[in-house]
Amino acid sequence: MQKIVLISGDSDFVPASKLARVEGIIFTLDPMGNPIREDLKEHIDYLTTRLPQFKQQ
Repeated sequence: MQKIVLISGDSDFVPASKLARVEGIIFTLDPMGNPIREDLKEHIDYLTTRLPQFKQQ
């Protein structure tokens, strides 16, 4: 596995994101417009969304 895409913003995924990055896996988060906990944001490689209303111009 080379890449994980998580569709959530729940900080329950912090341990998984930490482990993925330690293992060299690219970790991308799509919070679907929901707020992201800072402790989760700290352990992701990319932040993106597929929802047009939340994409930055």
